[in-house]
Amino acid sequence: MKGLAGMDLTPMDKNDFGLYKYKEELHGTWRSLDGTVSCSANYVPLSPISFLERAVEVYRERTSIIYGSITYTWQETYCRCVKLASALNHLGVSRGDVVAALAPNVPPMLELQFGVPMAGAIICNLNTRLDHNMLSTLLKHSEAKILFVDHQLLSVAEEAIDLLERMHSKHPRVVVISEPGGSGCEYESLVSSGVTEFSIIRPNNECDPISLNYTSGTTSRPKGIVYSYRGAYLSALASVFIRGMGDMPTYLWSLPIFHCNGWCFSWGVAVVGGTNICLRRCDPEDIFDNIMNHNVTHMDGAPTVLNMIVNSLLTNQKPLPHKVEILTGGAPPPPTIISKIEELGFQVRHVYGLTETFGPATLNLWKPEWDRLPREEQMEIRARQGVKIFVTEEIDVKDPVTMESIKRDGKSLGEIMIRGNTVMSGYLKDLKATEEAFAGGWFRSGDLAVKHSDGYIEVKDRCKDIIISGGENISTIEIETVIYNHPGVLEVAIVARPDDYWGQTPCAFVKLKDNVDVDERDIIEHCRDHMPHFMAPRTVVFDDLPRNSTGKVQKFVLREKAKLMGSLSY
Repeated sequence: MKGLAGMDLTPMDKNDFGLYKYKEELHGTWRSLDGTVSCSANYVPLSPISFLERAVEVYRERTSIIYGSITYTWQETYCRCVKLASALNHLGVSRGDVVAALAPNVPPMLELQFGVPMAGAIICNLNTRLDHNMLSTLLKHSEAKILFVDHQLLSVAEEAIDLLERMHSKHPRVVVISEPGGSGCEYESLVSSGVTEFSIIRPNNECDPISLNYTSGTTSRPKGIVYSYRGAYLSALASVFIRGMGDMPTYLWSLPIFHCNGWCFSWGVAVVGGTNICLRRCDPEDIFDNIMNHNVTHMDGAPTVLNMIVNSLLTNQKPLPHKVEILTGGAPPPPTIISKIEELGFQVRHVYGLTETFGPATLNLWKPEWDRLPREEQMEIRARQGVKIFVTEEIDVKDPVTMESIKRDGKSLGEIMIRGNTVMSGYLKDLKATEEAFAGGWFRSGDLAVKHSDGYIEVKDRCKDIIISGGENISTIEIETVIYNHPGVLEVAIVARPDDYWGQTPCAFVKLKDNVDVDERDIIEHCRDHMPHFMAPRTVVFDDLPRNSTGKVQKFVLREKAKLMGSLSY
């Protein structure tokens, strides 16, 4: 085929920009029939590494990280990350290798999010609550070449390595992260061995993998979720937007970095030249102390963290010097908890997402006219999951069989489905699970929700958690919200109990606050006073709630307990 200037052009497939390109052999660029080209001048694969490179130019001498007595500038952080990449390269880490990290939110965890991709490798942050059996499983599945492990978690890592050796499986080289000032820190020695002249290895394609994140594994072996450079870049940008951040904020790391690379904000802080306040443990006293000592402006936390702050000792709670923005997600937050934490001086922003969507996919965008509503109604609206954030291409609530959108009536139930650039590339080594998740051309979340007339989504339950009693669908979240309003309740989880007459009935597992005298009848009557009687639990069990390695309640354990109870007698 002849081009515009009569040159011989070879036809190619349609490219990412929607234009049919032709290769001009003479110059090695891609040229379209309308005269546009895609070349190094106007196309660079998106990568979060560019955020750090900009940060060192724009915010060079500003503080990047604070941890105890340790303080780094963005210049120092950049140099440390480049030297880390150089050292990894010297150890034989190359493009496509997996490098794992098992550590709390200490400075090396932030450096690894940049340093590992700079070496061309894939960062895999592992849950710090894993036991040695699960850790060995994930190390084997990921084929991690190196494991960075915090000194407090070394014994678990060593047990996992021993287990792999007994199975004659390959295992990673271990590099220990010690506390600042500790003697013989392997991590610091490794960083020191690198050179700042190292040439950063960049992705060949922005769809190349940058990180590997594992699900909680509540009912089976966790799935390995692959993130692309493109998705990480976009999600990191969105992470700044959804927090309402301006330049140079101060961010407290109360959210584990092993959760979706810190909801992709481990890269996002560099966008605005913020200061990372590292937090080894998520404790209310430490949270308040850090807010006061470092003038923290933003933090994140699952509803369990909010609940922990609200119910902490009064001696640990300090009057905040200003409003602290707190982003919450991971589970629908009870309106009562939102109300109480805002009384302490926090401003709550509510998001919804999954590990498969790089963390947050929706934001409960607050409208000024809602400020005039009664406080109780405001809290109900705040508990909704909201609308898509700007990098989420499409999100809808659909009938999972017909794939038709449900009515916007706040009542019709459907499954939340998402598609776009911030959806995972797939599950590592599990094509069947990937195909099932993407059936119909959408990512199927497994979350049941309604859609209100204004388009705001409200999650009602997980597909597997919905209770069907006498032909009626009962949302466990709605019951939990009501029970959380009881002044004596600290935590609650609702599951289905088998019933010979109704099919299923709600069973409440409740953890009470200290020194509270409440019985089963109190909880049931409280529910009947605030919801239709058929929705009220018929069984109440007082006990601690079992949680998985990410802190989520293990409802499958509770369902098994309820199943063993058998049916109520009538």
